[in-house]
Amino acid sequence: MVLRQRRKPFQQVVTELDAFPKVEETYVEQTATGASVSIITFILVVLLLHSELTYYYWPGYKFRFSSDADMNSKLKLNVDLTVAMPCDLIGADILDKTNQNAFSFGRLREDPTWFKLEEHQLIHFREMERLNAYLSEEYHQLQDVLWKSGYSRLYGDMPARRLVPDEPHDACRVHGSLTLNKVAGNFHVTAGKVLPIAGAHAHLTSFMEEHEYNFTHRIEKLSFGDSVAGIIQPLEGTEMTTDINLINYQYYIEIVPTVVDTYLGRTVTYQYSVKELARPISHGQGSHGTPGIYFKYDISALKVEVTKDREPFWQFLVKVCAGVGGICATSGLLAILVKWVVNTICCSLGQEQTKKPVSASAVPAS
Repeated sequence: MVLRQRRKPFQQVVTELDAFPKVEETYVEQTATGASVSIITFILVVLLLHSELTYYYWPGYKFRFSSDADMNSKLKLNVDLTVAMPCDLIGADILDKTNQNAFSFGRLREDPTWFKLEEHQLIHFREMERLNAYLSEEYHQLQDVLWKSGYSRLYGDMPARRLVPDEPHDACRVHGSLTLNKVAGNFHVTAGKVLPIAGAHAHLTSFMEEHEYNFTHRIEKLSFGDSVAGIIQPLEGTEMTTDINLINYQYYIEIVPTVVDTYLGRTVTYQYSVKELARPISHGQGSHGTPGIYFKYDISALKVEVTKDREPFWQFLVKVCAGVGGICATSGLLAILVKWVVNTICCSLGQEQTKKPVSASAVPAS
């Protein structure tokens, strides 16, 4: 006769395969000290999990410098500049280091406007100027907040005019985007229109009088590349006023390529630093040059790589498990230590009470 072995239920099989030792409940002593340590341990574990999960889903940023070997990419220029001269009297152009036209496609528009802002426009521009100056000074303390903000620009565009002035236009708004060669160049706004001369570059200014020059200007936008959260444009919100007709404004710009790695892919943009110089033109006093507004830019040989400081998921899981296990193990040792201290103090107090003599009450004589 063949005896068939009866199969065990699945739940029983799993229970018997439990590799962790079990302690009978009759052997476990439940105390107030152990309960207190357990509550503290649970709170610490919850705080640890919250901290680790928060940092994993919203990590910080790492910034690393490396050499820029990309010589074939293009450089995008975004500009919105208002000059206190009529559009018929000025011309905007860009030359690269080889004194040739620097842009491959795109164009800058020159729209007649009025230099004086209305009240709501002035409030907007002053607020933009104040905010940009503050962020530029405190950038190192706020860079993590700015990069995590998600805002490509912290301020919007200039609001439109509500009333049209009766006087004729006295300013020119130069705005647009150009795609440039990735070499050093010179973007400038000077008096006179650009003359299309082969192999040369010139502006026609022979019919202008000295009192017609006025290079007071306001910069609402000047950036390179695509807009990315966290990058502050130093020249945005800049206004230069002067009563000198012949003056040369020069902005020396150092452009740093920036590569930003995000969940959506890789973005290549640019950030820059700038130095300013304003110099009156007086040929009689030896100060030579051409009056105008010049943005002389150069490309840095180093680039900044911005990545999120996030570890792989398996490393994150191992670190969390190790942290939770360490807290639980430490809490067990702490519970034993606290229990020993409490028992020692209680035992010493009990022995002192037993050593005290009992005073006999006096019995009155009969």
